[in-house]
Amino acid sequence: MSTELTELFDSNRRWADHVEAREPGFFTKLLKQQTPQYLWIGCADSRVPANELVDLLPGELFVHRNIANVVVPTDLNALSVIQYAVDMLKVRHIIVVGHSNCGGVIGALNNVRVGLADNWLRHVQEVRNRHQTLLDQLPASLRVNTLCELNVLEQARNVCRTTVVEDAWLRGQEVVVHGWVYGLHNGLLEDLSLTVTSHDEIEPAYTRALGAVTQRALLAMARLNSTAEAAGPGA
Repeated sequence: MSTELTELFDSNRRWADHVEAREPGFFTKLLKQQTPQYLWIGCADSRVPANELVDLLPGELFVHRNIANVVVPTDLNALSVIQYAVDMLKVRHIIVVGHSNCGGVIGALNNVRVGLADNWLRHVQEVRNRHQTLLDQLPASLRVNTLCELNVLEQARNVCRTTVVEDAWLRGQEVVVHGWVYGLHNGLLEDLSLTVTSHDEIEPAYTRALGAVTQRALLAMARLNSTAEAAGPGA
C-alpha cells in the first residue's frame, strides 16, 4: 500500500472506464439528476457495501451508515438524511439493514468496552435489555445474530416513528419502511417481514416480525439441542 494510495486512484479509473464502456454517457447523465427510489440505512462495516449487495449503480441508492445501523430521534445526522431522502428525493422505500456477526452488536451484547463508541452502542444495549428474556433462553451461538435481527426491527420501528416519515404519511406520500438482514456467511439478504406503509401498520407489523424472529431463534435452538442429543453424551 503506497503512502499516496495511488492504487485506489488506479482502481477508480478502471471502474469509471468500465462503467462508461458499459453505458456511454452514464456520468454525464448522473451529473444532471439524482433520483434514487431507495434509502439504505445500514452498518458502517466494510464487509457490507450497500450498492454492491443489490447490484445498483451510483444514483440508484441513497445511503446512510453508522455503527450497528442505529436510528434514534436525537441523531440529527440520520434524521437529516431521512428528511432529505423523503422530502427532496422522494424515495419510496427506506430499508434498515443489519448484518450477521455485527461487531457493534457483539460489543453491546457482551458489554465489551471499545471506547467512545460505547456511548453509541447504549442504544443497542437498550434493545438487548428489552428482549433479554428471549436472549437468555438461547445458547451463546445464537444470541448475537438474534440480537442483530431484533436490532433491525427496533431501528426500523424508530424510522417509522420519525416526524419525517409520519408527516409524509399524513400528506399521502408513499413511503415504505423495511427491515432486512445480510448474511456475511452467504452474501444473501433476508427480509425480516417488517414492512410498514402507514402509521397504523407500525405496531402490527412490528409484532408480526418480532414473532417471526422469535420463532426462528427458538427453532434454531431446538435443532441444536436435537443434534446434541443425537450425538450422545461426550460427543
